[in-house]
Amino acid sequence: MLSIKNLSKTYAGGIRALRGVSLEIPTGMYGLVGPNGAGKSTLMKILATLLEPDEGTAQLNGLNLVEQKDETRKILGYLPQEFGVYPKMPAQDLLEHLAVMKGITNRKERKEEVEALLQQTNLWDSRKKPLGSYSGGMKQRFGIAQALLANPKLIIVDEPTAGLDPAERNRFLNLLSGIGQNVVVILSTHIVEDVRELCSRMAIISEGQLLLEGVPNQTIEKLRGKIWKKVVATDAEREAIEKAFRVISTHLLGGLHEVRVYAESAPGDGFAPTETDLEDVYFFNLTNAKAN
Repeated sequence: MLSIKNLSKTYAGGIRALRGVSLEIPTGMYGLVGPNGAGKSTLMKILATLLEPDEGTAQLNGLNLVEQKDETRKILGYLPQEFGVYPKMPAQDLLEHLAVMKGITNRKERKEEVEALLQQTNLWDSRKKPLGSYSGGMKQRFGIAQALLANPKLIIVDEPTAGLDPAERNRFLNLLSGIGQNVVVILSTHIVEDVRELCSRMAIISEGQLLLEGVPNQTIEKLRGKIWKKVVATDAEREAIEKAFRVISTHLLGGLHEVRVYAESAPGDGFAPTETDLEDVYFFNLTNAKAN
């Protein structure tokens, strides 16, 4: 269990990135969702010992991640949002180098682990190719391979599927789903579908504050029967709905606007009930925070 208590961070200029965030994160895949600038990356960097909080603590099985940075790095696997590689170096060689830096000094043990990770991430056939020739998805899979070196107890993955095409995204999500059995894996993203497919628990953060924490299916159930949709053809119709109802999201659908609203009972006026999904939960909590 990763226990986060009252983490706060304010940057120069008074930008409050985190405002007393507290979370209890169990073993398995955990989704951290929020818009860009919500504070997700700040929280990830604090847990990864790259940033000092103004206040608060984070402990994993008795280890203080904030104060015991050297010990934390020994049990940490981290794939940041911006992950750089040496473009001319083959994947296997760089992974070997990173394994030495992780403390895997036994040559036989290191060779076996590197080869196993290349197989696990489906990079074995491309192991001798320079990393600069890799696609975006292949680089992300290499990023997971380096994050898995030395059997980490805490794995942090920050916005891993941003920019990937659908096929690479599916490969990457399938890879992630297989590593979260016995360790804490935090998936930070603004893509709600990633969390729905992978995570047993989730939290929504916006403007540095925790808006919601829970089991994805249970959060969906609380809104079931309270989300209604209507397709409108003009901006004037959409604006009228926004004035009259609590709109949680608007999507383009074949050039028209599909407007989704929250209402305890049927709002009438051409609205139809719709199946609630995790994206509705996400937008409901964001709009609720803005309204308050």
